[in-house]
Amino acid sequence: MTTQLDAGDTTTRLDTAPTIDRGSIPRRVLKFVEAYALLLMIVAVCIFFAVLPATSDTFLTAANMRILLANQVVPAIIALGALLPLVCREFDLSVGAIMGVTAVFVASMLSGTVSVPVALLGGLAIGSLVGVFNALLVTKAKVNGVVATLGTSTLVTGVVAQKTGGQAIVGDIPAVVTNFGSGTVLGIPTVAWALVIVAAAVYFALEHTPYGRQLQALGSNATAAALVGLRTRMLIGSTYVLAGLLAAIAGIIYVSRAGGTDPSVGPAFTMTGLAAAFLSAAAVRPGTFNVWGTIIAVFFLAVLNNGLSLAGAPPHVADYVNGGALIIGVALATFLWRRRSE
Repeated sequence: MTTQLDAGDTTTRLDTAPTIDRGSIPRRVLKFVEAYALLLMIVAVCIFFAVLPATSDTFLTAANMRILLANQVVPAIIALGALLPLVCREFDLSVGAIMGVTAVFVASMLSGTVSVPVALLGGLAIGSLVGVFNALLVTKAKVNGVVATLGTSTLVTGVVAQKTGGQAIVGDIPAVVTNFGSGTVLGIPTVAWALVIVAAAVYFALEHTPYGRQLQALGSNATAAALVGLRTRMLIGSTYVLAGLLAAIAGIIYVSRAGGTDPSVGPAFTMTGLAAAFLSAAAVRPGTFNVWGTIIAVFFLAVLNNGLSLAGAPPHVADYVNGGALIIGVALATFLWRRRSE
């Protein structure tokens, strides 16, 4: 395309054809790699264990993939619970303990004379009430979120110990519950479909509702959010209540998978959930805690731990992996958030 400019007898022809920014393509590639590096790492780890002689016969089998998928539903839902307070820069260290106490009471009720609907509603109520307790400590008593939820976790652990006497609850769990935990739909574990529903609901709430946008605004700049009239204490408190509810859902699913519960199982999920929630800031939307990044992080840790287990690695290696992931996740989240804020 050309433009003619007449100046007396002189005609100047200017080439106005659009030019290609040669740096734009590399930038796009870098942005893609930054957003999906964790997903690409899952693929790389899968390839590695698929060709490793010690795991090549077992890792990519349909049975192992179904087990891996089903076993990550509980930690994934716990991670989504931990994610909600993180969005507004708060911390919940009690999600694992809430999951554990819910599992204990639900298993106890189901083993007794309580009907399935009442037991499930009771479990959801327990998780929500603990979440309300956390919310009041943080927003009314103004206790630091880390201290408040760590204290709650310890209290809840004491309740579990008193309730169970340190004994596992493996009773007559109704078949309708255990069938849900062990069944499949279209060849995919039923509990995995439950995870899809929960994750989609959390994603919709965070990304497509005024509530979610308010949480994002609060997390970006709490002072500015308060100045424009957002009810910051209510928003923060709601994330703790929802975190408790999601942890309760995870506890119910755990009971359906295990056919009972162990009193020590809950807190073990806390670090995995927090690691995945923090790592979400390095996936899909770098610098932002997000749902699909959390799910990707959960399965990255799962694939890595599963492959190492099949390869014969000792159990303590999983602690190294999860602890290292938490440290890396916090460091990456802090770095990317600061860079995004500049």
